[in-house]
Amino acid sequence: MAGVSSEDEIRVLVVDDDALVRGALTMMLDGADGIRVVGEASDGDEVPGFVDAHAPHVVLMDLRMPRVGGLAATKRLRERPNPPEVVVLTTFDSDENVLHALRAGASGFLLKDTPPAQIVDAVQRVALGDPILSPTVTRRLMERAGAEESTREKARASLRSLSDRERDVADAIARGCSNAEIAAEAYMSVATVKAHVSHVLSKLDLDNRTQIALLVHDAER
Repeated sequence: MAGVSSEDEIRVLVVDDDALVRGALTMMLDGADGIRVVGEASDGDEVPGFVDAHAPHVVLMDLRMPRVGGLAATKRLRERPNPPEVVVLTTFDSDENVLHALRAGASGFLLKDTPPAQIVDAVQRVALGDPILSPTVTRRLMERAGAEESTREKARASLRSLSDRERDVADAIARGCSNAEIAAEAYMSVATVKAHVSHVLSKLDLDNRTQIALLVHDAER
């Protein structure tokens, strides 16, 4: 889905099979300036209908649900034209599918015990096109994922198609840097960074920055 400007109201869909979690997230997000929860879904199979009806900018997606889990629901959303951004919600120790959800096209993930202010910030950043990558949790996920040799070599081959500047941008994304941070670090304008990011996505046939970071991590394993 097209990104919003900093002045737009951000529409959010909350998807979780736990009514208490949905209620808490809705109360918290509706209390934040510039954010409105437009719907609550209790399972992944309800997501398409809510998206059609309310056109959310961001979907907070639980992974484990009884009928259609967050992984399948995320894949289905990414296959739609102009899809909303997806941020998966997880309890780190129990959800092994987080990495797969990111590969499916999710823009990031949050732990369910993330402080409210950080959840609000995450929703705002993702809506503005700056996916959430928690360096600490991402690193731990990569350690647990254990990329195979073939995956590593394939990732390295893909990255060799990038120019030196594009590879620098990809590496910075993998470190969790925002466009503004990359611009300051590399002495470029934010517009130039955005152009490089677009070129990287096109060359690597990826959907978003999160997938760029995963590819870089695979190549470095």
